[in-house]
Amino acid sequence: MDIATLGGQLFGYIPLGDIVLYFTPFNLFLFGGALLFTFLIAVSNTETQVEARFGSLEDREVKVDKDEFKVRRFLAIICGLATAGAMITGDLFNFTLFVALIGIVNIGLVGAVKMVDVLDSAFQYGIIAMIASLPLFGGAATILAATGTLSLIEISHLSLVTPMVQFASVLLLMGIAGETGIAPFYATKAEMFRTPGSPFLVIIHLSSLLVIVRAIEILLLINKPF
Repeated sequence: MDIATLGGQLFGYIPLGDIVLYFTPFNLFLFGGALLFTFLIAVSNTETQVEARFGSLEDREVKVDKDEFKVRRFLAIICGLATAGAMITGDLFNFTLFVALIGIVNIGLVGAVKMVDVLDSAFQYGIIAMIASLPLFGGAATILAATGTLSLIEISHLSLVTPMVQFASVLLLMGIAGETGIAPFYATKAEMFRTPGSPFLVIIHLSSLLVIVRAIEILLLINKPF
């Protein structure tokens, strides 16, 4: 299984030193989708969250102040750009760097919220993300040791998949799951979405979805199951 089989025709690649970008219809679609949503989020304003009061007919409005709005918009843009970069990078190590950056920025997006439950959930998610960085980078390092390269283009041309590469793929998957907060770690991330601040919180969902889709492509390239 090679890049053209998974993503369609290989339009070309751009070598930038250790960073290699390659373009297929699949990667360009994910890249364009990430940039489009990032632009929409960057030009949007936050909503006003309305909470019902227990034992009363009155509602309480929860707004995001101007300073917090600027910080969240900046972090949302960084998260979107990191997601877009993860979609077209052809270097496994740079992919892990983008994923780690997404995990850090996701914590920052809710870090200014004055809600105990939300901050507690963000703290737990942050701990998992930091722990997940060990198998994330460890998996990439093990693949480098087993194959001699981190280039996905070169790895896709290798004919033999060793047990060490398969073990590294499991480590890589564990790291990605922890950094993006998918199952079984989603419980630590769900409470974070109670905070006011949409549409900036949408980028947390979007980044997780796109990274998982790209991770599946990368794992198929590395392990060649067909």
